[in-house]
Amino acid sequence: MSARPPSMQGVAGEGILIAAGGRAILLQLANPAIGHGVADHSNFAARPLDRLNGTLSFVYATVFGTADLAAAMAARVNHAHVPVHSTGTTPRYNAFTPELQLWVAATLYDSATHLHALIYGPLDEATADAVYLEYSRLGTSLQVPPELWPTDRVAFRQYWDEQLQLLRTDAVTRAVAHELLHSRPAPFWYRAALPLARLMTAGLLPPHVRVLFDLPWSEQHQRRFDRALHSIRFIYPRLPRALRHWPKNHYLRVLRKSHLRRSTASAPAPVL
Repeated sequence: MSARPPSMQGVAGEGILIAAGGRAILLQLANPAIGHGVADHSNFAARPLDRLNGTLSFVYATVFGTADLAAAMAARVNHAHVPVHSTGTTPRYNAFTPELQLWVAATLYDSATHLHALIYGPLDEATADAVYLEYSRLGTSLQVPPELWPTDRVAFRQYWDEQLQLLRTDAVTRAVAHELLHSRPAPFWYRAALPLARLMTAGLLPPHVRVLFDLPWSEQHQRRFDRALHSIRFIYPRLPRALRHWPKNHYLRVLRKSHLRRSTASAPAPVL
């Protein structure tokens, strides 16, 4: 079996962690302010891959990109967030609210490290602490002040447990989750992967959050999830690193080309 990744870059670079994306998104949707912001300003039904692509681009640029690329991606996210605010409706929300951005970053950290531990086993304490501190950049590169990020993993676990008890859904946010997990307009390959995605998403979620979204779960579901996880645990770590890290490398290639084109287009004309 491959050695356990020694840093956040090793953890975040594993392509299999995309399988935890549904868990992270549903945990975000279960925060009423975020859920209604997504419902009002996103279109999962027609463009189900947009949020996934945006999130992966942001994570990979922040963790693996140059300072310029990370700053450009943060600016792009901030620009996209400008219209995302409530207009006299409840719950009230604004995409620039630090506490909401903290929860989004927290779901990305917890979902990635949760699935990583299920596949590779727990990280040693020193590595886990280093990964935790580095993951704070996903929030602090936007509007989360450093002092708002829980100081250590113990503080994070307390914050996490408290936030889990505050999660709620309603017909609006459950409909968004349903669109995500049952997308009809999506490409064929995406729709073909949805049964497994639904199983992995539901299996990785805390049980009470499954209930919030009315996701079916039974002993049969649990057995199927355990078999799927066992297969992933057996096969995935034995794959070549280049294959395991292909999604990260692909997104970075696209982002670098896009950043280069933007930089060239905005550069001043040379003095002749």
